[in-house]
Amino acid sequence: MYLEMMLLTDGRFQVEGKYTSARAGLEHLARSKVDVVFLDMDMPEMNGLEAGEHIQQLNSDIRIVYVTAYSEYAIEAFEIHALDYVLKPIDPDRIAKTLNYIERSIPVSTMKTFGNWRVRCFGHLSFDDGAGNDRQLKWKTAKAQELFAYLLHHRERWISKEILLETLWPDYPKDKAMTYLHTTVSQIRKLVKEWQGQISVEYALDSYRLVIDGILFDVSEFERATDREPAITEQNRLFYENIIVLYRGDYLEGYDYPWAETLRSNLLERYLNTVMRIAAYDMGHGFERKALERLHFAQQKAPYSEEICRLVLANYALQRDFASLSRYYEAFVQLLHTDLGIEPSQETTSIYNQYV
Repeated sequence: MYLEMMLLTDGRFQVEGKYTSARAGLEHLARSKVDVVFLDMDMPEMNGLEAGEHIQQLNSDIRIVYVTAYSEYAIEAFEIHALDYVLKPIDPDRIAKTLNYIERSIPVSTMKTFGNWRVRCFGHLSFDDGAGNDRQLKWKTAKAQELFAYLLHHRERWISKEILLETLWPDYPKDKAMTYLHTTVSQIRKLVKEWQGQISVEYALDSYRLVIDGILFDVSEFERATDREPAITEQNRLFYENIIVLYRGDYLEGYDYPWAETLRSNLLERYLNTVMRIAAYDMGHGFERKALERLHFAQQKAPYSEEICRLVLANYALQRDFASLSRYYEAFVQLLHTDLGIEPSQETTSIYNQYV
């Protein structure tokens, strides 16, 4: 799962499948065309060299990249035409070199035309062309943008016409709302036509869904990366720093979509949690100033967070900057009192008293 997140974050390739069983992976290869297989060496059913031989028999054009803790198998791996051999723990910079090898080894005709594009919903709804250039689509109406965002929000799940009418046109007679729905779907289809079917609106059984094939979606990338909370280490720190960079603003920030509020809150909580974990790692490894910068930025998103407050206090204490520690705490107490009419928790107060 960690490797998958790194590949998706890089953005050049699409993950077609992942398996903990070598045999299940081989069955996938027997029925589907893929360009590259990332393969472990130590597996329960057969080792990576055996699996590599099977893969070569199935399709000699498949590139194999071994990802393993065992360096002694490197010579044998390259004898069966392995493209690369990456040692665990996986370093993001090292895997980037591997992806460069892969890209150079695959004929251009097999690469997806829009594989580097990304749909962004953190901040304003936009499209990133893979080179860091944001592109705003020229929506014909505000409802066309909202319908696109709503279908995207549901991640390729079928949404019935009834739900769409109730959500987007609740105050209109049904026949008029139905006309607006059909017109709006048509507008979206015309707008995404340039993506040659990689973005499409499908219809079946009185329901619609938005399909994105081979184009990244920042929210899905962020959720996959934050579903689990492994300890921050030197090996994965850069990966998680790249993940929080995806969070360029709150989910669909600036759009008054009531249906987006629950996910918006959930994603903000994940973001703050990840920032605090990275900051805690930085504080434990001599990067107090960098951690403090992260925490002050995060507190702009959650000004009343006592978890962030306690980390900031700990940071000032590590730097032995007790004047700043006291000023920060007094300002936080005043903020809670003025805005919410409450005092800090006993835990926060106790921690402050210990530091001073």
